[in-house]
Amino acid sequence: MGHGRVIVHLDKLIEDSGLSKNRFSHLAVMERTQINNYCKNKVTRVDLDVLARICSVLHCSIGDLLEYIPEDSQDLKQ
Repeated sequence: MGHGRVIVHLDKLIEDSGLSKNRFSHLAVMERTQINNYCKNKVTRVDLDVLARICSVLHCSIGDLLEYIPEDSQDLKQ
């Protein structure tokens, strides 16, 4: 039995902000590979400090950044 999944919307938020990934990387104190993993939803563990830096730089809430998709509705989102 699965529990659903969490989608990270970092790529969309960076695009909407008008920042380049390089500039975002500098402001959020993150490596480009780390940013790319978040953008591609390839992270399995998140650091709360990293999430706070992302939200601070992009002036967004955690709900803007992360979305929970319950298991029974995953088929509809794919």
